[in-house]
Amino acid sequence: MKIRIGYEIVYDLPQPTPMIMILGAHPTRSGDLIEPDRLKTDPAVPITRYRDGFDNMCSRLVAPAGRVRLYGNGIVRDSGVPEEVPHAAPQHAVEDLPSDTLVYLLGSRYCDTDRLSEIAWSLFSTGPPGWARVQAICDYVHDHITFGYEYARPTKTAWEAFNEGNGVCRDYAHLAIAFCRCMNIPARYCTAYLGDIGVPPVDAPMDFAGSFEAYLGGRWYTFDPRNNMPRIGRILIGRGRDAADVPITHTFGPNTLVSFKVITDEIV
Repeated sequence: MKIRIGYEIVYDLPQPTPMIMILGAHPTRSGDLIEPDRLKTDPAVPITRYRDGFDNMCSRLVAPAGRVRLYGNGIVRDSGVPEEVPHAAPQHAVEDLPSDTLVYLLGSRYCDTDRLSEIAWSLFSTGPPGWARVQAICDYVHDHITFGYEYARPTKTAWEAFNEGNGVCRDYAHLAIAFCRCMNIPARYCTAYLGDIGVPPVDAPMDFAGSFEAYLGGRWYTFDPRNNMPRIGRILIGRGRDAADVPITHTFGPNTLVSFKVITDEIV
């Protein structure tokens, strides 16, 4: 299967403004890229690329004052197979976890585990561990949160999403991540391209998708509490402790977002 991916983000800036972006397919998908969705700008400015501490590919630039367009288009090869469902994947004892997973047991900017620990243990401690426990968390979050773009705000934490009972895909992911960490399961936030491949199309503008990965049975597996089903054609962009580590754009100065478009379409 081939999938066309891309984005276009337009800002109005009152002054020259440094920016950092995590846009485009993750380095782990580089071997699948037929045409890279490399970031370009209009007007053209120098772009520096670097790997951050989570192995994401970041782009750094100084945008001029005025209207600035960030865009990229590419084609990626995908298996076309739904995401794996590891029913038998076991949960590790904390003392047996690899050292590089331990950071994903800790609270973070949007995953306030200290506030959710007692709730998590009351909800999920009696069920079986491993994959079944993570899936139980996803089932709960999927049913507990009502989706709506009108509920989005950049400051909403997992605790607030739990109490308000609404949010967007990143809020589903943050709450599920926090619950997993409370139950001693490493979990990390992911952002990705995710089109309507193999499912009925949604009557809404395409967007990047927030989900998470949990460490079970010696590897990381994808979970998606918003959709709560294995999907086809998820193209990873970035990973981190939560959305604060995976900014699509981080703008160091005042700005106005003029437009935002994402493309994820199967090439037939």
